[in-house]
Amino acid sequence: MYDLIVLGAGPAGLTAGIYAARGGLGVAIIENKAVGGQAALTAEIENYPGFTNVSGFELTSLMQAQCEGLGVDFVYENPVNVHLDGDVKRIETSSSVYESKAVVIATGALPRTLGLERESALTGAGVSYCATCDGAFFRGKPVAVVGGGNTAVEDALYLEKFASEVWLIHRRDELRASALLAERVKASSVKIVWDSVVTELVGENRLQSVTVKNVKTGETSSLAVNGLFVAVGQRPATEWIKGLALEDGYIVTDDEMRTGIAGVFAAGDVRKKSLRQIVTAAADGAIAADSAIKFIYSSAR
Repeated sequence: MYDLIVLGAGPAGLTAGIYAARGGLGVAIIENKAVGGQAALTAEIENYPGFTNVSGFELTSLMQAQCEGLGVDFVYENPVNVHLDGDVKRIETSSSVYESKAVVIATGALPRTLGLERESALTGAGVSYCATCDGAFFRGKPVAVVGGGNTAVEDALYLEKFASEVWLIHRRDELRASALLAERVKASSVKIVWDSVVTELVGENRLQSVTVKNVKTGETSSLAVNGLFVAVGQRPATEWIKGLALEDGYIVTDDEMRTGIAGVFAAGDVRKKSLRQIVTAAADGAIAADSAIKFIYSSAR
């Protein structure tokens, strides 16, 4: 039995753990993958206060160490049933049952796929959703990145270090990335393919090429690449959630991170919000923990 269970060990969940433990709560963080979430997969972070340049793995490892130093328990299991109603919240995993007085949902978001026929079969065999995880496997080989936002541009610039050629395929004629990143990629050796989408993945056991269609002219062409890195956004990890208000799959909260269920809070990328960055996830986590502390202490009176 814990005071607070945090679901997810990304920046939001880790910050919630730090603040809740410092507030005197007994805290467990349940994570079914790796600590750090999507942030841990980012090669270079230049906009987190206090760090001019730090890897996501290093930053989130520091957060984890801070949690552990404050006595936060880490549980590496996959929740299979989550019961959020009532005074006692129950999180059932395949091997255990964990109970708490309050819960912070910080499960983050997952990469969106392209929805192509061979995408699943070629994932791990040329198709990737994490340039920093898999980029080094494509040293000296041609690769492409799909997307036009910050992540896609950052991935393309990162892959320049390894690949023989890098294409950036974007469905519009203008990047959605920040002005600074857009200037960098345009000044780099990355070849931008404007107004285009990937319509087919070619390769039996490994990716050999991709078919690209110009959305304005309808013309198709083939790019001979061994790697395709997909960076077309994320989807919130909320498929398992019942009883909470969702909008476009994201959890709706108030400014105090409260959901529609008493004692249940949400923080980070899983929450409906205008800006999804590590710093805003951390801020959400701090607010959620503070709200949980107030909820638990007020309930005990």
